Amino acid sequence: MKFIALYRSSNINSKHMSKQNVAIIFGGKSTEHEISKLSTKSILKHIDKEKYNLSLIKIAIDGTWYLLPELDIDATENAPAITLTNRGAEVHAINSQTGQSIQTLDLVFPVLHGAFGEDGTIQGYFRMLNLAFVGCDVLASAACMDKDITKRLLRDAGINIAPYLMATPQHKPSFDEAQNTLGIPMFLKPANLGSSVGVYKVSTEADYNKYLAEGLKLDHKVLIEKSIKGREIECAVLGNESPKASLPGEIVMTSDFYDFESKYVDSNASSTVIPAEITEGQVQGIRDTAVKAFQTLGCEGLARVDFFLTEDGELMINEINTLPGFTNISMYPKMWEATGITYAELLDILIELATDKHKRDQALNFFAKQVS
Repeated sequence: MKFIALYRSSNINSKHMSKQNVAIIFGGKSTEHEISKLSTKSILKHIDKEKYNLSLIKIAIDGTWYLLPELDIDATENAPAITLTNRGAEVHAINSQTGQSIQTLDLVFPVLHGAFGEDGTIQGYFRMLNLAFVGCDVLASAACMDKDITKRLLRDAGINIAPYLMATPQHKPSFDEAQNTLGIPMFLKPANLGSSVGVYKVSTEADYNKYLAEGLKLDHKVLIEKSIKGREIECAVLGNESPKASLPGEIVMTSDFYDFESKYVDSNASSTVIPAEITEGQVQGIRDTAVKAFQTLGCEGLARVDFFLTEDGELMINEINTLPGFTNISMYPKMWEATGITYAELLDILIELATDKHKRDQALNFFAKQVS
């Protein structure tokens, strides 16, 4: 049996599926708009264009949706503004000016990192449209986006997390309180942002007060987290009811920490080692814990689970990302490649998993019945 078969849903028989109308949705209103474009370029490079009727939908920074005339994220000239709506059992892309249907959609692949894209917002919209979509559902997306909620649920499941305090506009722990509880240095993180946007490492009261104020301009909650001395290990998870974990990879830092610049701008700030050079026991522990965390948060489809591995072998989860990067340097597809699944095969599986989950949803009895 080919290795990829272990990661396919047992309910999927793709050979007998008709060619689907798949729309890749990218851009968005979040601070990660440009990262979404990079991920989309990479997906377009690798996806098997013979298998799907592909289209590109761009969400501009102002929130306007456009159906691009070709599979090029920069081909925005003459792109009509659209809305999505139900017409009978079908979902249509509607020209906003003429009201005419441009095309029907069977499934969407949201490549939308950060707010409004991986926080459950757009997933709720897709659910209202009864439209199949790649990735986690509303609750898991929202819970994983909020680092405070993520930590609470993981802690309740007995999964190790980094110690932290929570700050809100109404309750701001003092520097002395945070220092006494967590030590210094410590990290400040907006609870609902990604790609290390707004993350700061602080050691002084002046920096603490400055960056806490800045963080509360970005989000209603800011995590104050203990600085963990350890290796940064990541693990990719894939699947619906029976998810599997990839071989782990490691982020090796040459800069102070893995901030936005390190991830996407400065290619010399970090390097990756895939698979991570750790013991077989540690590999298995990471893979098992990643799957447990994935299921604890109610994830389906995909997620990347980020760990700290301390010098004494303690393993703790840092965060879970339900729409991880798909750029040419992103860890999620690279870890699956190291595990035996190519980028193109990974995209096929994600679309199949989304189709399978949508079929399972349709079998539930939560739809209203028409009364004659």
